Amino acid sequence: MAITTLTRQNAPAFMVKLSGTQDIADATWTKVTFDTEVYDTDGKFASNKFTPTVAGTYNFLFQVSIDDLGDQKRLDLQIYKNGSAQGTSLTRLRASGAEKHSAWCNWSDVADDDDYYEAYVYHDIGATQELRVDMSTIWMGYRVT
Repeated sequence: MAITTLTRQNAPAFMVKLSGTQDIADATWTKVTFDTEVYDTDGKFASNKFTPTVAGTYNFLFQVSIDDLGDQKRLDLQIYKNGSAQGTSLTRLRASGAEKHSAWCNWSDVADDDDYYEAYVYHDIGATQELRVDMSTIWMGYRVT
């Protein structure tokens, strides 16, 4: 019988969520301050940013939900790399009066050993809004290769 060695090809990996409220000002790109780690395989998520320290290709999924997105208002997401906007939301909502809206950003990037990533949100509702909590506002990422 052959002995098989398992490797962690998709690490480092992380998933974080927002458990408490966070206010997002109107018409301002705001960094999301995630307060709960669901998992962090290698301890690479800290101070609201992911610093993989392992070169490779990474996939990211970032999702937020807010209430009261009015007619023709926007909810946009971006993933920042090294302090600059990179991955933009694939979902730009043009609402029609619904009570709860979610947007998500799915993005892949090639990282070297000193890159870092952060998650930002923007809306133009006209007043400060709270992000919905628990699994409504999440960010996750993992190494592909």
